[in-house]
Amino acid sequence: MERAASKAATKPTSGCILAIVVAATLTLALPAFAQTAKTTADRAVNRIVLISLADRKLAVIEDGDVLATFPVAVGAATSPSPTGTFQIVNRVSNPTYYHPDTVIPSGKDNPVGTRWIGLNQKGYGIHGTNAPKSVGHAASHGCIRMRNRDVERLFTMLRVGDAVEIRGERDAQVAEVFGNSVDDTTVADADAPAQDGGQQEESSEVLNSVE
Repeated sequence: MERAASKAATKPTSGCILAIVVAATLTLALPAFAQTAKTTADRAVNRIVLISLADRKLAVIEDGDVLATFPVAVGAATSPSPTGTFQIVNRVSNPTYYHPDTVIPSGKDNPVGTRWIGLNQKGYGIHGTNAPKSVGHAASHGCIRMRNRDVERLFTMLRVGDAVEIRGERDAQVAEVFGNSVDDTTVADADAPAQDGGQQEESSEVLNSVE
């Protein structure tokens, strides 16, 4: 997946550098008035994902309110996660994992788990895992790993185009969001965004992924 990061992003020397997502966008056939109404509502929402590498946690923030926090695994010292501001470019349910001489279909043995949320940085994304005990540690090849049940929940909350901010250092916002958070997933009482009404969903495979 060769995509340029935002100018604010740093480029580590290694990572999930071989991941390529080939996406075929499926457009839902809905009445024009319904799509227009949903698009207007979507533009009014300011939704970001904030990831603290120091805390090894991820938060979904909408209009300044924290909707959910999750524990994550981040890049190891030899393969650090990138930092900066990124954008979600694709969303993949039950991806197939390809690597030289290896093809792993969706299922319990898939290294990227049950969901892939791709970023506009070469080969990086947020995904599930077949090694849930690694969550909470600096253990990945640079991607952001989550427990499958958590990434499935996160998947329903995010859309293509949402911003992802990965912070390497603790700042005021990180301290405010994660300072008193607990180790387990915390989910606020908020409705997750609907997955229809103009939302673009990708049907994809993850190719040549290293994780």
